[in-house]
Amino acid sequence: MKPPVTLSLTVEQHERIMRHLFPGDGKEAVAIVLCGRRAGDRRHRLMVREIQKVPYDVCSDRTATRVTWPPEVIEPMLDRAETEHLSVIKIHSHPAGYTRFSPTDDEGDARLLPMIRGWIGADIPHGSVVMLPDGQMFGRILEGSGQLIPIAVINVVGHDLLFWYPYGGSAELPSFVASHAQAFDEGTVQRLRRLSVAVIGCSGTGSPVVEQLFRLGVGELVLVDDDQMEDRNINRILNSTMQDVRDERPKVDVLGDAIRRAELGTNVITIRKNLWDPDVIRAVAQCDIVFGCMDTVDGRFLLNMLATYYTIAYFDIGVRLDAVPDGPEKGRIREVCGTVHYLQPGRSSLMSRGLFTLNQVAEAGLRRRDPEAHARQVQDGYIAGVTAHRPAVISVNMFAASLAVSELLARLHPFREEPNREYASVTFSLSSMELILEPEEGCCEILQAYVGVGDTTPLLRLPELSERRKA
Repeated sequence: MKPPVTLSLTVEQHERIMRHLFPGDGKEAVAIVLCGRRAGDRRHRLMVREIQKVPYDVCSDRTATRVTWPPEVIEPMLDRAETEHLSVIKIHSHPAGYTRFSPTDDEGDARLLPMIRGWIGADIPHGSVVMLPDGQMFGRILEGSGQLIPIAVINVVGHDLLFWYPYGGSAELPSFVASHAQAFDEGTVQRLRRLSVAVIGCSGTGSPVVEQLFRLGVGELVLVDDDQMEDRNINRILNSTMQDVRDERPKVDVLGDAIRRAELGTNVITIRKNLWDPDVIRAVAQCDIVFGCMDTVDGRFLLNMLATYYTIAYFDIGVRLDAVPDGPEKGRIREVCGTVHYLQPGRSSLMSRGLFTLNQVAEAGLRRRDPEAHARQVQDGYIAGVTAHRPAVISVNMFAASLAVSELLARLHPFREEPNREYASVTFSLSSMELILEPEEGCCEILQAYVGVGDTTPLLRLPELSERRKA
């Protein structure tokens, strides 16, 4: 059985399509999009990469219920899709708000979609999507057998996170979600039940993030961490024991087993590998949401890239405890703080927000790949040293994790007095007991061009993610 097909786009792409499809004349219009892909084993994700508006004046017929246009207008796009193995989606409007494919749509798709499939040749999905006046979308995909199947979910990544599922379908809600359904409504809980969320890093902040997500009823969790239990981190990993330390159990197994024991219906996938592994990239790229719970510069950079290439909402969590380094007050804690960054593909990045530079990414990469070479360069003064183990306190980590998960809930179900665009980052200081908010501003010149690119060889176009040939 083939995996379900999903479609993702950024809010800017969604708004651009909507402006063209609803020009205000009450007539149907059409656009064509090329999509990058994550051809996964759990889901086949399509990500909008390029949009071509079919001009109104080339349409031979535009009414409130029909739009007719010459197929040759999209021939250049089909040639490109053939060369780059991209999926092609036709998107048209229903100005009257009709929430199904019409008989006219059926006739048009029966001609167009097989033509697209034959032109491109490769066994990849192509489809048709309808946009309604309120921006909602639904669609279908042409399978190799010729059958049209519904797109499993269409989602928009923006200040708010929008998810639309085929009409008539809903996830069964267990009784344990009743209390938080009262706060966030049944629709939000339905979305949580269908989400696939990756958590990268299963220690300090990752553990309480995982705990909250599965108890909120998230449908699927992908846990990534290549480390095993040690006595120095048992004080901040929920559900862990000293026996886990003695058994040298992987952190992902400790958390995964706790989720399964709870029997709350969350499917959990545990991956005991480093983020810099092609298998990890492929697994995480099939998710709707990613939480970054690590403090390495190169890891955070990689997640920012992955989220851009595969149009995924990315929540990055950082915690810092500063102590006086010397003098009579040496060791006194002077700052306990942290930041939750929410990152949208095509907008600002951790780099454009000033968290680190590409030089620092390269330095961190050298430390990870070749610690001896890194140590030599530190000694020679070429790069700054890196602290081996930073102080960590479970109460601070849980505070940061709670802020991060609350950010997810706020974007699924906006409940704050100010719009979500004002909360691109939330910095907390427990020393001064304040929250500092920063709005979304600008774009990242480094990553902006890679929105929706999807699968490449090597993955993310990084040589380090090249497949290793078997001997």
